[in-house]
Amino acid sequence: MRTFTQVMTRVQQLWRLFKEAVKGEEKVYTSGSINRALVLLAIPMMLEMTMESLFALVDAYFVGGLGKAAVATVGLTESVLSIIYSIAIGISMAATAVVARRIGEKDPDGASRAAMQALYLSFAFSVLVSIVGLIYSREILGIMGADKEMIASGHGYTKIALAGNLVIVLLFLINGIFRGAGEASIAMRSLWLANILNIFLCPLCIYGLDLGLPGAAIATTIGRGVGVVYQLYHLCSGKKLIRLTWHHVKPELDTILKMIRIAAGGTLQFLISSASWIFLIRIISRFGEDALAGYTFAIRIIVFAILPAWGLANAAATLVGQNLGAGEPDRAEKSVWKAAYMNMIFLGIVSVFFIIFAPWILRIFSHDPFVLAYGVEGLRLVSIGYVFYAFGMVMAQSFNGAGDTRTPTFINLFGFWMIQIPLAYLLAIIFEWGPTGVFWAIVIAESIIAVTAIMIFKRGNWKKVKV
Repeated sequence: MRTFTQVMTRVQQLWRLFKEAVKGEEKVYTSGSINRALVLLAIPMMLEMTMESLFALVDAYFVGGLGKAAVATVGLTESVLSIIYSIAIGISMAATAVVARRIGEKDPDGASRAAMQALYLSFAFSVLVSIVGLIYSREILGIMGADKEMIASGHGYTKIALAGNLVIVLLFLINGIFRGAGEASIAMRSLWLANILNIFLCPLCIYGLDLGLPGAAIATTIGRGVGVVYQLYHLCSGKKLIRLTWHHVKPELDTILKMIRIAAGGTLQFLISSASWIFLIRIISRFGEDALAGYTFAIRIIVFAILPAWGLANAAATLVGQNLGAGEPDRAEKSVWKAAYMNMIFLGIVSVFFIIFAPWILRIFSHDPFVLAYGVEGLRLVSIGYVFYAFGMVMAQSFNGAGDTRTPTFINLFGFWMIQIPLAYLLAIIFEWGPTGVFWAIVIAESIIAVTAIMIFKRGNWKKVKV
């Protein structure tokens, strides 16, 4: 009886902690229980990343009814968009690092000024991408390996997705600002709102309004846009730690340059990985639409699991930034190791689930036997390395949270361009393993990247970075 009572008491405590995390009261995480701080940050961040990954799954599900060519077009476009994601994440990293450091130093006004400068940086980048997307959508698909039929039917989707990149960039950036301030629940709710709209608008635009593939891009852009409006309201409402006012509108060149320096490293590390994925999908495209569609479905499911894990890694980044700002480097390091072990458990469970249930999961998106064969193989093989990914992503985000975006950049350059790309080409083309070779190259490279990151993290040089 006592044991049952203790279990129920523990469940009630966890439920109260969960509600507190989702509610998202203002907190600075530089004292008290590290486990509690991690949970309070990680729950909304993991839910936020789950919502971000739902965009890809929802689009894949509804676009699947348009045929393999449409799915392949989405896969090619997403590979290009990954470059935009990389830059958006880079700017977001810079914002998170600087905002978290200022919050740890008890300087919320400095955090707000940094947030405004990051917004200026994002607008400038997005305008350039929109112009390129509007003019060169056909050429971009052609460069990625699309045939004439795919270009003719899919360039509208690519044009809308690239032209509307501002909402992607702002969604990443502003969520990074809130995460740095320890207000992850706002980031989570903005993506809830965006996803709910996308789930309703996607079938309406694609099939109800008969817009076809471009309808998917329209639905996603509208959903993300409403999420950005929600974020901007909280940024300017004056009710949170970050309060943007007319006092912060003046551009500050020194802060912008600092942001560019940090963002350049963050952007470059993700550009390196994104470029690697582009090379991989170019290799996959050699083996036809079936392989490309199966790969697209598998990668979207993989991302669905990886992004919540990134949420836990982002929680570690926030704790690193705030605790370094408060002069608590040892507490920052302990936070990282605890987050890494939590992530290992989470992704370990996901790995087992994917390996066992891959065929049933893939059948949600396609019943084509050839597409399923490629998708199931990809999902199972890539899942093998999940335990390594768990540690690697936490370590990488911890470097970024400290403002040290250079170290993960060099790690990615080594792992993706010196190992993953050559190995994928060698196994898939030279050894004639086909898509199987690409999947094995992903597992091997990601595992090596994780081990390298752990070794460098233990040296502790990240504790000395100034932002």
